[in-house]
Amino acid sequence: MKNAVYLLAIAVLALGLYSFEVRNENKQLERTIHAQYTNALTTASETLTTLHTSVNQSLLFQDQNALNTELDNIWRLSDQLRASISSLPLSREVANNWMRYIGNIGEEARLAAEKGDYEAWHEKMTVVGSNLRTLSNEWEVATSRYFEHDGDFSKWQRTINDETEQDQFKNIAQNLKTYSETDFPLTASESDWLKKRELQNLDDKEITKEQAIAVLEKIVPDLKEAAYTVTKSRDDAPYPFYHIQFVKGSRIGYADITVKGGHILSFLSERPVQEENNVSQQDIRELTERYMKNAGYEDVQIVEFRENHEAYHIATARVYGEDNAYVYPDGIQLKISKDSGELLGLNAMEYVQKETIKEQPVKEIDWKQFFRPGTFVEEERMIYTENKLFELRLCYEVIARYDNELNETFRVVVDAETHDVIKVEYMM
Repeated sequence: MKNAVYLLAIAVLALGLYSFEVRNENKQLERTIHAQYTNALTTASETLTTLHTSVNQSLLFQDQNALNTELDNIWRLSDQLRASISSLPLSREVANNWMRYIGNIGEEARLAAEKGDYEAWHEKMTVVGSNLRTLSNEWEVATSRYFEHDGDFSKWQRTINDETEQDQFKNIAQNLKTYSETDFPLTASESDWLKKRELQNLDDKEITKEQAIAVLEKIVPDLKEAAYTVTKSRDDAPYPFYHIQFVKGSRIGYADITVKGGHILSFLSERPVQEENNVSQQDIRELTERYMKNAGYEDVQIVEFRENHEAYHIATARVYGEDNAYVYPDGIQLKISKDSGELLGLNAMEYVQKETIKEQPVKEIDWKQFFRPGTFVEEERMIYTENKLFELRLCYEVIARYDNELNETFRVVVDAETHDVIKVEYMM
């Protein structure tokens, strides 16, 4: 009996020490999180003030060197401010509106410095500077309560959840949306990009739920006789689609298929995966082509082939024109199991948002003149991709190896008409 009491006392003491340690760790974690949030908020407030000052200062100068210094500061500060805001516990609406507005200011500064279009910068920033001052004042009011809690995380949480406090941020979000629309109106290419993203250009005939299931079974015949549950997207969705959930044996998954035209957007199947790799890479390529043919994707080719211990991940792109150029924005991604070659996943959203190809002149490039000596072009092909203005451009895509000690390799995308560098990607 004494031994039992002794053991019970030890257990109670150990449990008490453990609870005390957990409480201390939780308190330490709360203090750390509170410090991180407070530091991020302080940095964001200071950077916003500095950005507003720098925008106003840029309006003073006509001298190119002095103005370019301010433009460089504005571009750098906008990037810093976006990083600070992204680390704060703000609502998605507030954070996204801030990120877009501040990002537009930085992008305008970069473009003004590159193009030397200083008159357009002065004209636009006269309005932006005034609006930025209003936003800075609203931000100061909305965040003032967060600095009054002396490191007490529970008070910080209550402030975050206080509807009255959050109304201040909602006002900022609404003003940010208004200023974004007036100060940085969408270009034609951006507007087209948003329409494609929301599938507003689909004008195909509507299909029924039964027809949507038939579309899925045509692509994945193994799902015939599965148990289905079909629901339709909300009435206010950007585009209507059927959400199909299925169960067959150990397989469960879903597919999203558009109501207009019955285009499959995405498919995912989950089941236990065996460790054996029974399907060769060549067989996977043939299976990929078969899946593409079943789905009616006859104008695509494989552009990327990766694998992990369970599955192959394949990326395809639409092929267009006499040059057989890859249209990267019109891509399809697949996931195929290694044990059986079964289709486990498909994403065709980009393919459904099919791009309209415009004719574009092609000017040849002498790569020996374009790159530094010691650079070797190991692969070259034509592609269509979007530039920073969301304009679809015909480009050269080259794999260039720089013959130095590290033997570094880069993927370089160059506009086929203007020879502007669209992207540089370090590969190894």
